[in-house]
Amino acid sequence: MIPFFPKQIASKAIVIYIGVLTLVSILYFSHAMSLTYILMGLAWVVLFFSLASTLSRTWKNVPVKRFLLSVGLTAFGLRLAWVTFSYYFYIYHTGIPFEFDAADSIGYWEESVWLAGERWSFVIDYLFANRDSVSDSGYILYLTALCKIIGPNIFLSRVVKSVWSTATVLLVYNLAKRSMGEEVGRLSAIFACLMPNLIIYSGLQLKETEMLFLMVAFLERTDYLIRSKRYTWWNILVPALLLLSLFTFRTVLGISGVLAFATGVVFTTTSVIGRQKRVMLIVWTVVAAFTFAGGTVVNEVEGLWEERSGNQETKRLAQTLKGNRWAKYATGTVMAPMMFVLPFPTMVNVDDQFNQQILSGGNYVRNFLGGFVILAVFTAILVKKNWRDMSFLGAFVIAYLGIISASGFSNSERFLLPGLPGLLIMAAYGVSLLNARNYRYIKIWYWVVPLMAVAWAYFKLGSRGLL
Repeated sequence: MIPFFPKQIASKAIVIYIGVLTLVSILYFSHAMSLTYILMGLAWVVLFFSLASTLSRTWKNVPVKRFLLSVGLTAFGLRLAWVTFSYYFYIYHTGIPFEFDAADSIGYWEESVWLAGERWSFVIDYLFANRDSVSDSGYILYLTALCKIIGPNIFLSRVVKSVWSTATVLLVYNLAKRSMGEEVGRLSAIFACLMPNLIIYSGLQLKETEMLFLMVAFLERTDYLIRSKRYTWWNILVPALLLLSLFTFRTVLGISGVLAFATGVVFTTTSVIGRQKRVMLIVWTVVAAFTFAGGTVVNEVEGLWEERSGNQETKRLAQTLKGNRWAKYATGTVMAPMMFVLPFPTMVNVDDQFNQQILSGGNYVRNFLGGFVILAVFTAILVKKNWRDMSFLGAFVIAYLGIISASGFSNSERFLLPGLPGLLIMAAYGVSLLNARNYRYIKIWYWVVPLMAVAWAYFKLGSRGLL
């Protein structure tokens, strides 16, 4: 087992990025990104791969407490630095401390600032009693509470986001360590610590940072419940409340959590979960399902299911009418097989998609690590055949990304983001499995990644008739 990220692979990843970015910029010179976003993408890629290699070697043998302190301080430092930089970067480019073409983020913030001046009874009625949907209500409730405590201070609220994101990194360590071992746990935490997308969202007023914290906390506590030899009502109550909170942020996350839990209970081996405990958890799941049946959450889930086809068709039609002529081909059938590597990096300037250009380096990191995710999945299923003891985490990632792939948001980085923590754990496991035999598959992946990036640039330009 390899307990670190090899320097040879890290260097190759950086060289490939520089090469493909240069190629795309030359091929589509009239639509090349500005120097600002080129340098930003390069900085993210170099930061991730160089530090992933260095830190994983440096920290692989240090005591656990020292490792957690080091990775936690590093994660918080990187996020605080980005929060500070992006705050003034966005003000300079947009006039306000919000991202380009901000919509949801401004809406969340303005609504929470307004509610912060109201009584709690009014806030609860407004967010939960007088709405047909609970999705987003949890985040607005959180922002309202935060505004009541620290005041309507955007910068400080993002500093708090950095704390939640850092806590997510530490939870990733616990989750990966328990299911895949200490080495994979450390590498997973380092990946999460350095992952550009997770850092970038700390500087946005969107709900993703807090939502990912709740999601990973649910996965970690539920995995603990499944694997623990002792179980108490407290061990059951905490993951249940965390699952319920996911529905108040994004309904699909709650659905995925339920499916993953059911999968983990059914398929995890008896040596891990125990027969008596399996029966107890199945009974608890059935009782919980009947408890929520007929409520707002279930009605919302039913609505999503009934509208699943129309949602995709409407989104594709809207994209086509905006000039994206090839959007109609991005169906669930096409996108689902690529769910472990999506989204692709935007390396051209089209429709002033500056937010996507900022995330370009991070998306490339996802694409590159996708090769290790695929290696981990195939090894667990076909070689080691230990997939049953990893079925809970795997089911969550596959269920969530599968649902998104079948929706109208299959190529949206923001909607694909919740799959990222699980994918980073799977990628770390894939790295740990490397040997002379399976490294040849990663060498093939070295060619697949640039092909995906160039093809995506061609698709973005060609679908708009700009070639």
